[in-house]
Amino acid sequence: MNQPTLFELAGFGPDGWGHALLAGAWMTILVAIAGYAVGACIGTLGAWGKIAGNRFARATADAYTTVLRGIPDLLVIYLFYFGGSAVVTAIGKLFGADGFLGFPGFLAGSLAVGVTSGAQFTEVLRGGFKAVHPGEIEAAIACGMPRWLRLRRIIAPLTLRHALPGLGNVWQVVLKESALVSITGVAELLRQAQVGAGSTGLPFDFYLIAGVIYLMISTLSSFIIQQAERQLSRGVRQR
Repeated sequence: MNQPTLFELAGFGPDGWGHALLAGAWMTILVAIAGYAVGACIGTLGAWGKIAGNRFARATADAYTTVLRGIPDLLVIYLFYFGGSAVVTAIGKLFGADGFLGFPGFLAGSLAVGVTSGAQFTEVLRGGFKAVHPGEIEAAIACGMPRWLRLRRIIAPLTLRHALPGLGNVWQVVLKESALVSITGVAELLRQAQVGAGSTGLPFDFYLIAGVIYLMISTLSSFIIQQAERQLSRGVRQR
């Protein structure tokens, strides 16, 4: 029996794994989006903590970014997965459940990716805020603009404009970090490639296909981010 070609493995024929790989790619995108959303929420709070005059908030934000940037991402996923499973099992025992109760891999992976990316979000958003010219905020104050209105109309849009390139880089990092979630059993792209490699004995072919799909997703993401940057930069004089 002839060995299937690379195109046949990536296709949808009798020897193809196209459906499984596409399902894995979709799961990869879902994990990345969920992790990115969690990271954005945490990063916004972290950036506020570093910018605020409150010493406790600043110390907490500094400790968070220091710890998370110093711990391997894979270790964070392990802690969330096994720690979450231990908590769920303990809660289950309180309600009469017997045996081990596993924490959902998708939830554990998304939270872990979100917490790790939140440290990067914090620094990117803080840098974006620092790039806002103080005169623009002072002008809004001089016009009698309330604090929340200043945040919505002046501070947030300008911060986002300055931070968008960095936020795009964070998305690319999150997209690659989503591959680590495969250790929790989530059937994302790398996991599907591992299954295909084990089933056919063709690891190089499947990992090469997975790499091409990751590159396609990353390239499309870069294009979308560039378009967003152009939209936010409309009417802004380039130096």
